[in-house]
Amino acid sequence: MAPLLELDSITKQFPGVLANDHISLTLEHGEIHALLGENGAGKTTLMNILYGLYHPDEGKILVRGKEVRISSPDQAIHLGIGMVHQHFMLIPPFTVTENVMLGEEKLKNGVFLDRAAVAERIRAISEQYGLQVDPELRIRDLSVGAQQRVEIVKILYRQADILILDEPTAVLTPEEVEDLFRIIRGLVKRGVSIIFISHKLKEVMAIADRITVLRGGRVVGTTRPAETNSAALARMMVGREVILTVDKKPAEPGDVVLDVENLQVLNDRKQVAVDGVSFQVRAGEILGIAGVQGNGQTELVEALTGLRGITGGRTRILGKETTKATPRQILETGVAHVPEDRQRDGLVLSFPVADNLVLNTYYLPPIATGIVMHRGPILAEAEELVERFDIRTPSVEVPAANLSGGNQQKVIVAREFSRPIKLLIASQPTRGLDVGSIEYIHRQLVERRDNGCAVLLVSPELDEIMSLSDRIAVMYRGKIMDILPAEKATREQVGLLMAGVSA
Repeated sequence: MAPLLELDSITKQFPGVLANDHISLTLEHGEIHALLGENGAGKTTLMNILYGLYHPDEGKILVRGKEVRISSPDQAIHLGIGMVHQHFMLIPPFTVTENVMLGEEKLKNGVFLDRAAVAERIRAISEQYGLQVDPELRIRDLSVGAQQRVEIVKILYRQADILILDEPTAVLTPEEVEDLFRIIRGLVKRGVSIIFISHKLKEVMAIADRITVLRGGRVVGTTRPAETNSAALARMMVGREVILTVDKKPAEPGDVVLDVENLQVLNDRKQVAVDGVSFQVRAGEILGIAGVQGNGQTELVEALTGLRGITGGRTRILGKETTKATPRQILETGVAHVPEDRQRDGLVLSFPVADNLVLNTYYLPPIATGIVMHRGPILAEAEELVERFDIRTPSVEVPAANLSGGNQQKVIVAREFSRPIKLLIASQPTRGLDVGSIEYIHRQLVERRDNGCAVLLVSPELDEIMSLSDRIAVMYRGKIMDILPAEKATREQVGLLMAGVSA
């Protein structure tokens, strides 16, 4: 029997970049085929070609043994191919039914939307595949895991039997990940075949039937979980040995560096996002903030770094009141900040890489004398940081906007980690990075801690929080549920706190 899906020598080139270089892979009937690769390896480009968002320069796509040309997502859907993107394509004020039927509206008497018929079909799909979706609820009232199930229902409603899942666990709690895996296995038993894109090696090993690794736009190899391990996969992805475990000695906490007392912060809709939060971070320790994205972590970090106003409570850094301080005043107390949104808060995209690397020091000697900036020292520092932090750029003079997301992140990390600092506030510092770069940054975080820096690490990645933190604070709906010593915390315990369940 021919494979359900076959990509044959797919090649795609953008100006100056060969994104896909004669990539071939197959998806068999009833298979979970995982796609692994470091940042810029070509995974997203390949899936965008399969979903009709890009057109290949060379190569063929065969679906059920027949060559096809996919010119749009609509055509992909009609061929039975559906995709759940990392960022959900849902309209929050609409109900589940309205979101599912959007674009394929069913009419009653040729005039009115037949919501009842669509809702009935959603219930049938939900029951058949164990998805637990209520068609009457509005998207804004659903958990992240429930929203993801709605995305899957949307695809099944359109009768797709090839499902592409792009980083599907990125915003889920551990319990929701287990639920998703149960759903995936149930889908496969009922005839759906799945391409699973992820950078999480443990998850790929747990769920995949086959694993294809991309590096530099090419297929490095295809293997099965029973024939490999996480270390071997990491080596295939990066091209060298990668240490996947964080090696750190016990912390030796010193004086309090960051003191947060009964902090209250509003979000952009003037609703309470941080609700009476109190904690301290000491020199020589890493305090990890765990939680599903959207539970107040963003507003907390923005408040601590002067990017958002504080409506209640107070903050002190090294004993100095910083509740109403500006970002520069906070920076000059010895604070480094790796922001969650690199493009909005971390970079000036139209500026060259070199200028972005001195955004914190552009007004200080030797970079500047008074109002005059000196190009020589700027370029010299940029070249040194590009080499040290392995920033992949054709030149330090190209705009930061031209870099891949992962390399944009490296520019920020290089700028912030290269200064003498007392407090490092790192929000998702490894976001978009490959396993080799993650290994490097984790080592740098521990090194900063060991050198006496206080580190506040905010990450939705539970593995990252548990492996790096000395203490773990769990946020849920703007509150700190508990603060646990890392050596005594379990995944199950932290996962329940992330879901709002007190111990």
